[in-house]
Amino acid sequence: MRAFLILEDGNVFEGRSIGSTREVISEIVFNTSMTGYLEVLTDPSYAGQAVVMTYPLIGNYGVTPDMESKRAWPDGYIVRELSRMPSNFRCEGSLLDFLVKYDIPGIEGIDTRALTKILREKGTMNGMITTDADYDVGKMIPRLKAYHMGNVVERVTCKEKYVLEGKGKRVALLDFGAKGNIAGALCKRGCQVTVYPANTPAEEILSAAPDGIMLSNGPGDPKECTGMIEEVKKLYASGIPIFAICLGHQLMALANGADTYKMKYGHRGGNHPVRDLRTGRVYISSQNHGYVVDAERLDPKVAKPAFVNVNDGTNEGLFYTDKPVFTVQFHPEACPGPQEGAYLFDRFIEMMGGK
Repeated sequence: MRAFLILEDGNVFEGRSIGSTREVISEIVFNTSMTGYLEVLTDPSYAGQAVVMTYPLIGNYGVTPDMESKRAWPDGYIVRELSRMPSNFRCEGSLLDFLVKYDIPGIEGIDTRALTKILREKGTMNGMITTDADYDVGKMIPRLKAYHMGNVVERVTCKEKYVLEGKGKRVALLDFGAKGNIAGALCKRGCQVTVYPANTPAEEILSAAPDGIMLSNGPGDPKECTGMIEEVKKLYASGIPIFAICLGHQLMALANGADTYKMKYGHRGGNHPVRDLRTGRVYISSQNHGYVVDAERLDPKVAKPAFVNVNDGTNEGLFYTDKPVFTVQFHPEACPGPQEGAYLFDRFIEMMGGK
């Protein structure tokens, strides 16, 4: 079946429909990962977005037990070529069937290189995936420009608290759209992890007297999360060690008077170099964000840059000067190196008094 991707700037790409045939309007972003497409599809941070994979062949090792959550989250999926014959000893099915199962509209057969160049030159924009060949671009553009993602954290967070047992330090994980490997990295280090919904009052978390608090990744504009920012302020004031990743990093910055802004096209992929300003060492990181903390508006009495992106100089992490708190923009649990940023979890364990 023919399918069309219509961008808000009037560009139209024609390809073939994959997955669900329902029509969807979403923010169009691109990811530069060569592998890990299943982790991308199951990362809650992609809720409200349609993902363009820049690598030309996707799905060649099928669906494997590498899901970051129990379901897929993107609004749409855009590829150059989708493999119909996956081959891997861990393969449990095809990516095509996976898209159908989770009702994700997709399109293949378009020039993803040309599409990515448009998004890099003009910036992230909204678009529509449709199988309706009688579309009217003139009528579509106002609808596309009017689309607003809103507060999608409430869509992806867990609905109730749950506990992952362990005999080590007790960590409260605030789920803004947490990838499974964040809790996994803590459990691997012996922690007992209690996962809380994003809208949990700080008082409830603090009443449990955790040894440490983890703020997770998540989707959308951090400034939309006004109520959550107020709760993060209370968590910060408690003096309990805190480690925050991605959206959690941004919310902590906003809670302490800093600012965030939307990037032109964001960082999404598994090959982004970041420099640890304390040691000078460069790590290859996995990233997925369209917003960034404005390092120029940081109060040095509150927080100082800890990591910086080697490619564009944007902020990738902060350490706070008067509280046991550090935060990173990238994903240390993903470890594309393959170890790379995993040591940050060890640092968090040490902050809580563990080994």
